[in-house]
Amino acid sequence: MKRIKLSGEKEISGISLGFWRLLDWNMSGKELLRYIKNVIEIGITTFDHADIYGNYECEKVFGQVLKQHPEMRRSVEIVTKCGIKLRSDKFPERKIKIYDTRKKHIIESVNSSLENLSTDHIDLLLIHRPDPLISLYEVSEAFHQLEKEGKVLHFGVSNFNPQQFEALHTIFDKKLVANQIEISPYQLAHFDNSNLDYLMKEHIVPMAWSPLAGGKLIHPNDEKSRRIHSKLSEIAEEMEIAEINQLVLAWLFAHPSGIIPILGTGKIEHVQSAVDSTKIKLSREDWFRIYIAATGRELP
Repeated sequence: MKRIKLSGEKEISGISLGFWRLLDWNMSGKELLRYIKNVIEIGITTFDHADIYGNYECEKVFGQVLKQHPEMRRSVEIVTKCGIKLRSDKFPERKIKIYDTRKKHIIESVNSSLENLSTDHIDLLLIHRPDPLISLYEVSEAFHQLEKEGKVLHFGVSNFNPQQFEALHTIFDKKLVANQIEISPYQLAHFDNSNLDYLMKEHIVPMAWSPLAGGKLIHPNDEKSRRIHSKLSEIAEEMEIAEINQLVLAWLFAHPSGIIPILGTGKIEHVQSAVDSTKIKLSREDWFRIYIAATGRELP
């Protein structure tokens, strides 16, 4: 498995495993432990979380495994996100979902995540979504404090456009190392808004959430996904690729920005399939056949 450098000596795996749907996997503690060990053996060591996943429960479930097997912490990189406050039975005082990127909330969220994840540090902390009330200076102060206390090693954002990223990047005088954004043949926004160009220019890691478009590229349910699925099926047959998801991931890997897809599966065979997709080499023509199918029009 290819490793991607964040900064300095810190590296993460070229594919990340996301735990957004961890509770839906219905695993016992022993099953989850076995699954995590198998994923690490295959070569995926970067695990993606957020404080809000599973109504604030997923970090705790994962953390119970680490608590019982603390030696495993040395083998993995933990990514988590903060900045969203959900309306939840755990917070009955909240009337609506809001964004909160104030210094106080960021620090409280990280302290909570550290406790839930049974760890003393986060490898990569991301601001979950752009906040229209964001104070770049407060975020920078929070990041500096968390770094000084050794609670967070690296910082980044999620779902930021180039202008939003640049604004925080300028105020925070340390390097932001990642932007987690939605990228797939179904979702080309970050090809069109110059985000991927910007990230390449700044040597920032793009992490792709929903790389299979929430399953639409495997089980198409609208005109666009059916059009892309048809072209993927055609190329997969030509290349003798058994699984369309492998072709989609190979399409992402072919981009020079070094896109890291985030898987959302609880099945080890799907993880192995994803890792095997790193061996698939798409021609430039085949890459553009998929791109053109995605846009629905020929290149100008």
